[in-house]
Amino acid sequence: MALPSFETERLLLFPRTMADLRDCITMDRDPDVTRFIPGPWHDLDAHRTFVEGRIKANFGDGLGYWSIRAKENPEQFLGWILLIPADAIGPDIEIGWRLNRHAWGKGYATEAASPVLAHAFQTLELDRVIADIAPGNAASIRVAEKLGLSQLRQTTYRDEPFASYSMTRAAFEADTAKQ
Repeated sequence: MALPSFETERLLLFPRTMADLRDCITMDRDPDVTRFIPGPWHDLDAHRTFVEGRIKANFGDGLGYWSIRAKENPEQFLGWILLIPADAIGPDIEIGWRLNRHAWGKGYATEAASPVLAHAFQTLELDRVIADIAPGNAASIRVAEKLGLSQLRQTTYRDEPFASYSMTRAAFEADTAKQ
């Protein structure tokens, strides 16, 4: 199954490709963007290798990364959203997002994540989706909570403390029925 594209009120989400490489690397080079995410952001070769590997990886049917672009300016890269095995190995499936600083505070992360979360539960019929978030990352915690994810447990990622948020398909269906 190829990754579908999504359209929301203000956004276009397309499967991420190598054409997005420069935009992704540029975004990650902003220390405010990657402040809460361990990674090779300051080593250009390792960073490029990491992002290329993520773009080229096959994470399974219906799983992967989507680039987020504004409908009003489709050339403008706002960031990406992912639905992949946690830490690229699983077994849990993780939803995550990263946006350029100029796209913060506009509700884009929540808007982009909504159809991806629906895809996870309605199309892929996943039982649960998680989001591991650094405890100090208040903006991402707010996005997770707006989406209906709740904190499941404390965990670590690359020896850093993280909080694992999750949502079950039953909770998603209950939330959808209320709307």
